[in-house]
Amino acid sequence: MTSPSLLLLIPPLTQLNTPYPSTAYLTGFLRSRGYRVAQADLGIDMVLALFSRTGLAPVFDHLRRTEGTLPGEARQMLALEQAYLNSIDAVVEFLQGRNPTLAPLICQGKFLPQGPRFAATESGLPMACHSMDQAKRLATLYLEDLADLVQATVAPQLALSRYAEQVGTSASSFDQIAQALAEPPSLTDEFMLDALWRHVGEVHPTVAGLTVPFPGNLYGAFRIAQALKAGRPDIKIVLGGGYANTELRRLADPRVFDYVDAVTLDDGERPLLCLLEHWSGTRDESSLCRTFLRSDGRVVWRNGATEPDVTMAEQGTPTYEGLPLDRYISILDTLNPMHRLWSDGHWNKLTVAHGCYWKQCTFCDVGLDYIGRYEATPSAILADRIEALIAETGRRGFHFVDEAAPPAGLKGLALALLERGTAIGWWGNIRFEEAFTPDLCRLLAASGCIAVSAGLEAASDRLLQEMKKGITVDQTARVAAAFHEAGILVHAYLMYGLPGETIEETVGSLERVRQLFAQGLIQSAFWHKFVATAHSPIGLAPAAHGIRITGPRFEGFAENDLTHRDSHGSAPAWLGIGLRRATLNFIEGKGLAADVRSWFDEPVEKPTVRRDWAGLARAGTARADDPTAERRIVWIGGTPALETLKGKNRRVILPGRTDDAELRLDPEKAAWLVELIRSATPVRDKQGEGYPSLKDVRAAYPLGGPRSFDALLRSAAWQQARAVGLLLV
Repeated sequence: MTSPSLLLLIPPLTQLNTPYPSTAYLTGFLRSRGYRVAQADLGIDMVLALFSRTGLAPVFDHLRRTEGTLPGEARQMLALEQAYLNSIDAVVEFLQGRNPTLAPLICQGKFLPQGPRFAATESGLPMACHSMDQAKRLATLYLEDLADLVQATVAPQLALSRYAEQVGTSASSFDQIAQALAEPPSLTDEFMLDALWRHVGEVHPTVAGLTVPFPGNLYGAFRIAQALKAGRPDIKIVLGGGYANTELRRLADPRVFDYVDAVTLDDGERPLLCLLEHWSGTRDESSLCRTFLRSDGRVVWRNGATEPDVTMAEQGTPTYEGLPLDRYISILDTLNPMHRLWSDGHWNKLTVAHGCYWKQCTFCDVGLDYIGRYEATPSAILADRIEALIAETGRRGFHFVDEAAPPAGLKGLALALLERGTAIGWWGNIRFEEAFTPDLCRLLAASGCIAVSAGLEAASDRLLQEMKKGITVDQTARVAAAFHEAGILVHAYLMYGLPGETIEETVGSLERVRQLFAQGLIQSAFWHKFVATAHSPIGLAPAAHGIRITGPRFEGFAENDLTHRDSHGSAPAWLGIGLRRATLNFIEGKGLAADVRSWFDEPVEKPTVRRDWAGLARAGTARADDPTAERRIVWIGGTPALETLKGKNRRVILPGRTDDAELRLDPEKAAWLVELIRSATPVRDKQGEGYPSLKDVRAAYPLGGPRSFDALLRSAAWQQARAVGLLLV
């Protein structure tokens, strides 16, 4: 093979509102190395083919042929066939943002046919309003009704954010994938494969890359590979992604390679470069990088490459060329301002740092590359990539998809954005570190931060210590308060059923979560049940954590989620139901004053958590400025004005983004403060380090030395300046 041409494919299905970023990352990188690369999202192609007049027609044809066996809800929707066919194209255009004037008609309540989803939610009631959000919510219910219908009748694989997920979940054997692939393609499979052949015909690739980030992409990837092997056996096929990185590390079943030619692990840049050289005849098989192949009928592992992994600085700028952003669909399954970020609107994706700087949590895959290898992206390069993506996409929303973005990296990014005057809105994942001070949170907000998500995991100090999370519940409340006061939304990830966790501890965690919601310190949360994973410290040494692994038996394919027995007992199903019920209400602002015991169907003990815990923990954030702290001074307000008053004093007007401060100071102090603010103001080419150090300013204070400076820190004038925009970060 010479001069390879690549087609990188996203199989169904991740998100409808924005492309999964893996192919965008790899396309940008490989093009920077001179390769011809195209990319396509077969998930959005499939969904748009289905949710159209021509796509729904065969669904209703099938329903008519089987009408006698249909449940009542499906018969009701069949009776409204013409209403669905007449409205579907307009609704999809509306959810793509191309037909906003449809909102009043949707809100009127007579345009959309209303199926079971409408009956199950208050949001489904017709509302005489022109609210864009309400219209999107109703259009989402309409789309969910149709997805439920399709799943129940012609394509059991379909869900709006995953595809045949059950095939890829806990697939210790390849048997269940092989069995699924032996079935005739479903209607949605056919839509997916039609899109595949269209892209193959346009690109004429010699190599196809399949990214499988989640179990809900695995079936689609193998169905695509099956079709390519049958129709274009000359195309080499490589599979990689998050699912492979975590679940296929012991791959041993040679049947996998009836469908693909190679499976790569961890970051794809170096393995792909090596494979392309190998298939072009310029690299020996033994010198491949982190790659499974089939040789002489058995699976072999090749990792003899001597080149290092590609650094964050060398990866280049992602590109969305080939992934038309105006085709994606924004659905709105909640009006909660934080929770909706995952499904509403396009977000350009970037990474502040590879891996996790903490990497100690016992439940996490800390030994795997995506967690264990930590490397930050230089702030200037990250800012360059942001500007390049704005120029390419015309979109100014960014989601930083880190495992845990480091406070120092976010500080550097915020300063770079402010120095360049780059206006964006951004959000990302963090840890509840006390390094996120109120001032740092204000700086992040000034740079465009709108939201953060973070793992609280268990709102219990004992459990947090057991899992080596490195935070406390009081610390979490203080950090969440710092973000809240800066106007930044917060989402908390939570777990229950941890090794040794009692029902009383779980109920206590829910009480703390209730208080965080009630105080406005978090806006959204999600609970999931703890599962031991094969590559976590708990999975690798279960006895040390009081559990025994009971399965599944590894049979040559995937290995990640493990079943276990806890010597202290397992979390009952009703516990998870109650946690989810409570949190869904909290997200909607309901039940925040109710006794948390009321959410459970079984009696539980009254939590021992103080009802004022969050308020007391939050109060711990108030403390005076420490003159010896290692902090730099940054000004995020406007340009100060200095006016002469009658007598000796000067008036200093400090413009803030929403409020101004007016200070009356003697001439020397006023001139000193204005000069300090000038030197602390972000401007282009300041490059992050040109900000005055608090310790240096104190040592060189010209109006009386360090003691006078310490007195200044306690003055009303200093506190006014701090309130308007003088930050210590």
